[in-house]
Amino acid sequence: MSDNTILEMNQEQNGLGKVEIAPEVIEVIAGIAASEVEGVAQMRGNFASGVVEKLGKKIHSKGVKVELTEEGIKVDVFCVMIFGVSIPQVAQKIQDNIRQTLINMTALVAEEVNIHVVGIQFEAQKTQEAEYDQEI
Repeated sequence: MSDNTILEMNQEQNGLGKVEIAPEVIEVIAGIAASEVEGVAQMRGNFASGVVEKLGKKIHSKGVKVELTEEGIKVDVFCVMIFGVSIPQVAQKIQDNIRQTLINMTALVAEEVNIHVVGIQFEAQKTQEAEYDQEI
């Protein structure tokens, strides 16, 4: 499978038709599930998503990459953690929350949920960013 394919949910034949889910939907679900976990400061997107967010549009799939392979769904999450948390524990909670949320919402099981910690946020940085955002 490639990144642009549509996932077809395996359902019992009920004669009503089929349900297809775009990979972008899985990215949004995983992004929201990851950001819900305590200890995650922010999700890390690319420059374009940062510009769009500054213009007021929230990007829920920010920091999430979904790859559809022959083995199944592979989810990569890029996040910044809060200083002082246990990174292994928070990463495990992110993995569990994404897996469970995907199962609950789509009945799809992720083969892999990889967590990439790309930074640590200190409390002082958080207040400086808040002041900066208020000035804009």
